[in-house]
Amino acid sequence: MNNTFNKIIMPLAMVVALASCSTKNTVLSVSGGQVQGVKSESEDVMVFKGIPYAAAPVGDLRWKAPRPVTPWTGVRVCDTFGKTAIQPGNQPGTFYGDEFYWMGNPEQGEDCLYLNVWAPKKTLANTNAKLPVAMWIHGGAYMNGFGYEVTMDGDAWAERGVILVTINYRLGTLGFLSHPELTAEQGQSGNYGTMDQIAALDWIKENIAQFGGDPDNVTIFGQSAGAMSVKTLLTSPKAKDKVAKAIIQSGGGISVTSLAPQADTPQSVYDNMGKAVMDGVGATTLAEMRAIPAEDMLKIFGMMSPHIDGEVLTEDFDQALFGETLAKCPIMIGYNKDDMPILAGDGVDRFCAVRDSLGYPVFEYHFMRNLPGDDDDPEKDSGAFHSSELWYMFGTLDKSWRPFTEADYKLSAEMVDAWTLFCKNGNPGWPEYKHDKPYTKVFDVR
Repeated sequence: MNNTFNKIIMPLAMVVALASCSTKNTVLSVSGGQVQGVKSESEDVMVFKGIPYAAAPVGDLRWKAPRPVTPWTGVRVCDTFGKTAIQPGNQPGTFYGDEFYWMGNPEQGEDCLYLNVWAPKKTLANTNAKLPVAMWIHGGAYMNGFGYEVTMDGDAWAERGVILVTINYRLGTLGFLSHPELTAEQGQSGNYGTMDQIAALDWIKENIAQFGGDPDNVTIFGQSAGAMSVKTLLTSPKAKDKVAKAIIQSGGGISVTSLAPQADTPQSVYDNMGKAVMDGVGATTLAEMRAIPAEDMLKIFGMMSPHIDGEVLTEDFDQALFGETLAKCPIMIGYNKDDMPILAGDGVDRFCAVRDSLGYPVFEYHFMRNLPGDDDDPEKDSGAFHSSELWYMFGTLDKSWRPFTEADYKLSAEMVDAWTLFCKNGNPGWPEYKHDKPYTKVFDVR
């Protein structure tokens, strides 16, 4: 009887206990309260969707720096992504709408400051695991996008031992408006979306050890406006010392675009631009501006971006590069074959040459793969277009409508390996770019 009990009941009790411990380990204490993740598509990965990293920027907090997250009671089960920032969105029938938004646009709202974490199950609550961490900043011209677009998933990264964090941040007029009344209230204005990115970086530094991450080994990376955001954070005195490594994808190099901060443009120029926008809708006081319904903000939504305000940003990217005040960390930078010319080419090569001549590690890549699916109509052949590498370096080819081949999956695995290897040790697996011996890694199917 006792032997039978020992053989059957005791092992069963151990299984229940282990299952209980496994469930318990997914409950973590972070800023604001307790969170619990859910199983991802990968058996070995947990995902925490929609963790708030700052207070909702609504009401009196509209057009203010992000405030500490509002605490909650009980365990927050993170099984749903948070609302996206208010934005025009991408519509079916447009190139990017059909390419990336075939599932539609998710719910929007001013309460949008959420992030998502993909981490290996086995490291949850192990503060000694010290896994490398990567924070992804989405693109979209500072007007569109969110941290869980169909291309973006952290399973392949977490399976390789890198914790992936993706974020939402305020966009357009709500994220980057300057105005004389705001400047009078705060000393400077604009750059709220950039402040959100910094707040997310601070959240990671404070909380990522709970997920098994190393707060001193955080790579920031992004594409298009996300890559320009990376350049801004590498320049900002509020952020650059918190960054261990950086990846700049299709964000240009030296002297990039009108979306980049310009050293010779005073705050008053941006203030007057914002005043013209608000005067146009009859909002002349802060109370009137903050009383505009969130859904009406799209009517005055404009293409706005970070600028030098004397606090969040004190110089532009080129000044920081040549003055050696840019973050002193390894940088990986590249672009796609059919990218927008202003985000590719000579400006990137020049950046790499200068960065190397100053003694800092820099690695360049080119993504050359013409995406399959357009071959039957040469007039629609989009080639290696802007943003097309995202499917590959996130390992999400299976979420696209395109007829990817075995060679594409091999290329994707190679790119995920390279990106995560860079997060681990600052070298993606190919030679550094040298000003007297330039090397560019080419990614294409074999």
